[in-house]
Amino acid sequence: MLRVGTRGSTLALAQARWVADRLGADVELVTVTVAGDRGAAVADKSRWVSELERALLDHQIDIAVHSAKDVPSELPDGLELVAIPERADARDAICGAASLRSLAPGARVGTSSLRRTAQIRAAREDLDVVPLRGNVDTRLRKLAAGECDALVLALAGLQRLGREDAATGTLDELVPAAGQGALALEARAGEAGAVEGLRDPLASACVGAERELVRALGASCNTPVGAHARPLDGGELELTAWIGLPDGSAWMSDRLSGESGSEIGLAVADRLIAAGARELLREAEAQVA
Repeated sequence: MLRVGTRGSTLALAQARWVADRLGADVELVTVTVAGDRGAAVADKSRWVSELERALLDHQIDIAVHSAKDVPSELPDGLELVAIPERADARDAICGAASLRSLAPGARVGTSSLRRTAQIRAAREDLDVVPLRGNVDTRLRKLAAGECDALVLALAGLQRLGREDAATGTLDELVPAAGQGALALEARAGEAGAVEGLRDPLASACVGAERELVRALGASCNTPVGAHARPLDGGELELTAWIGLPDGSAWMSDRLSGESGSEIGLAVADRLIAAGARELLREAEAQVA
């Protein structure tokens, strides 16, 4: 019996079941409550993964299923990411409007993401970006109740929940979070055998480039950073990066292509740092503090 650990949210369970259906073995889903689900005020991504990682180290589960965007750059000793399966659509979706451009000045756009908030404000400073929390269904109900005029969510999450019909447009102008649309399977070091068949080389390379960029920048949950890698013809990858202030008043972006995902991530980070990224990230942290 392979024990697959997951958070207990509707989306997390849908993701874990997707993995379980493809393993072709006896699988038991084990629900683990993480700090983020309890509302704990933890200042980094560990609030979504640390309890699952502890369950791995304690041999309570054999595989942990994460949203790749929630996994910190540094993993605990003895654990490793053993598979990135085929990636879903990484783009952000808008619900309630066709696009950001179609919204009237002063329209309220709901999101719980600092990155989305910064990018929306940078694109349309006349919009009112309002915090909107809860699971996907809760946020969609709040949109229907008029708490906002439009809502921005990850398209992949809507697809996995069978709610893609709620998306009224896609926001190609926003750079997604590193790992958005991808799942990350974590296990004890050297115990990847059960899930090796789920590893997608292209998704792994793209997510690896994005994670290397974030790591090299030293970005945190309090720094709005977008990173998205996509395959090009000829086997190269193209990595697009965006960093900015939460209020959207200053930002920078870069794009680079190459053959090695990790090298591209490091190269884009170096270029951004040379252009003043570290100073911008420090100011972003100060705005959130």
